Amino acid sequence: MPKPNLRLQTAPPSILKPVKARVHVHPPKTETTTQPKMDGEDPKERPQDITAIITGLERYNPEAVVYLENYLKEQCENRFHDGSANRTLLKLYQLNPDRLQNDVVTNVLVKALTCFPSPQFSLALHLISPSVLAPNSRNDLPEAIGHLRELNNQLEGAQYARFWATIDSDDLYADLIADINGFEELIRIRIATLVSHASREVDINVLAGWLGLDEGAARKFVTDNAGWKVEGDVVKVPRNAENEAKKTEVREDVNVDMFSRIVRRAWEETA
Repeated sequence: MPKPNLRLQTAPPSILKPVKARVHVHPPKTETTTQPKMDGEDPKERPQDITAIITGLERYNPEAVVYLENYLKEQCENRFHDGSANRTLLKLYQLNPDRLQNDVVTNVLVKALTCFPSPQFSLALHLISPSVLAPNSRNDLPEAIGHLRELNNQLEGAQYARFWATIDSDDLYADLIADINGFEELIRIRIATLVSHASREVDINVLAGWLGLDEGAARKFVTDNAGWKVEGDVVKVPRNAENEAKKTEVREDVNVDMFSRIVRRAWEETA
């Protein structure tokens, strides 16, 4: 009787592996909050070559200053803002003071104003060297930055009527915002957006003061740009997620143990 062939056939590695039961372990659920990006931080208009500069080693190359300055001009003309690129430019100025241009620095700050309320202006301001900010009779930049800082404080403090009065009070402000296409309209749109977050009705005269316009121009602005309705002297702001009144319920779970501790403490104090 022939002997059986006891030689084992070589199996694929996947078969030789021991079979284990698959256990899916789900990590405990944790609430994660996604931090919203600042306005004007990463615009879709940013070209690839600028992205390569601000995300790579080229951000430290002094030759990149020219490209970032030209990109800033594009922002000023086309009404968009790129905070990351502008801060990279200010950092290069910080590392290469000989390349600093006063009008470019002020344009960066003025563009940051159009993104209020946001930290854009403060972030840009903190990248300017203290030696540049120090009062200097031979340089007008410290005075210009001081004026822009005053405007930022008024916008952040919702002192809109005072903001427009400040701009009209000195010709220097007109020079500072001259390179920013549509600066006043951009500011008015931001103000109207914030008003829509807080109000459902606004007196037209009050709103006109906030927008820095007369009553007729304010009526045209809110109807053409915001799509709001004006009924008599009252501006009707459409309902949105921010200005809609919402009912909230507060529940407190109180158990017997809590009452027993209170009663015990009161008994101990009187004993």
